[in-house]
Amino acid sequence: MSIEIRVPQLPESVADATLVAWRKQPGQAVSRDENLADLETDKVVLEVPAPINGVLREIKVQTGTSVKSGELLAVIEEGAAASATSKAGAAPGNGKSAAAAASAAAAPAAAARTGPAARRVIEENSLEPASIPASAPAGRITKSDAVRAAAAVAAAPAAPAARAPQTPAVPAPARAGRAEQRVAMTRLRARIAERLIQAQSTQALLTTFNEVDLSSVQELRARYKEGFEKKHGVKLGFMSFFVKASIEALKRFPVVNASVENSDIVYHEYFDIGVAVSTERGLMVPVLRDADAMSFAEVEQGIANYAARARTGSITLEDLTGGTFSITNGGIFGSLMSTPIVNAPQSAILGMHKIQERPVVVNGQVAIRPMMYLAVTYDHRIIDGREAVQFLVTIKDCLEDPGRLLLGV
Repeated sequence: MSIEIRVPQLPESVADATLVAWRKQPGQAVSRDENLADLETDKVVLEVPAPINGVLREIKVQTGTSVKSGELLAVIEEGAAASATSKAGAAPGNGKSAAAAASAAAAPAAAARTGPAARRVIEENSLEPASIPASAPAGRITKSDAVRAAAAVAAAPAAPAARAPQTPAVPAPARAGRAEQRVAMTRLRARIAERLIQAQSTQALLTTFNEVDLSSVQELRARYKEGFEKKHGVKLGFMSFFVKASIEALKRFPVVNASVENSDIVYHEYFDIGVAVSTERGLMVPVLRDADAMSFAEVEQGIANYAARARTGSITLEDLTGGTFSITNGGIFGSLMSTPIVNAPQSAILGMHKIQERPVVVNGQVAIRPMMYLAVTYDHRIIDGREAVQFLVTIKDCLEDPGRLLLGV
């Protein structure tokens, strides 16, 4: 019996998706719940699982095509056996070798080591995944790896055609670094670009800075990190301190937790904190719901879970929607100072940066302390400079004296 495979119901806010990769080819056996294809929206990558055991008989939509909910993608033959060409070499005269069949059988394994963006570059440039050096953990090929490999292939000299012997000409000096690659934006990257431009064109963005001495936070982490990890199964990082300090500051300055809707200011009486996560496909900002009710351990567990799912492509649209305030940490990449852009329709975002030991004056004496520059970018239409500065000072005070977070003072 033939079973039609159709595009699953897309989230309400998503009009269509792009089919970025087929994980199975016609003639190959498939198992129930095995992923057949990847569909990329402007926020997440969706998988298309097989509903039954059988054989993929026909693909109706090619890679790179835009599809909508319910559209026919492929046909599976229930209970059928895989074709001979998917298991061994084809019969003589059919134009396919055993090597080609083996290569096709290895394709799913190679695809498992690549993300959708990397696969697109590999397919567009006819690259062999096995020949691409992988820079990510577990031998995973990133988009940057694929682009570098494509550039190397483009820059490599072509094999000379056979011709009669002749006196070799003196070659012109080779010029390296002249290769170009044109790669279409992924839907996520295009959406990120659209939202950033929208934020800058519709909000009056301004950034204020301060610096924080993280000596007390580092001391607290060093004292309790082993017991914390043993009890909760997650490391005690810096982000939970910054989330908790931000919530305390948001409580004192509610307008920073607000948003603009037409000519109204919407004050949110809850604290849904977005935490920026960098992935191969681009920046994602999953949201910690009701973060004020979370413990330090729950914050750390939530962030770790979101980061893992974002990087494996299993994060959902619901995880990314909403949010009343965001935090981004450029310090993990070495950034000393930056001006983050607000994640509209929110009205403010906190930027964390690299922790760097610097000489500072403490009680009239010069001391070396672990310092971090903080930045808060805010929508000046509703947030005044006084409120933004005091908001950042509150975060600074909470981090320099973490006891405030426990006592609420």
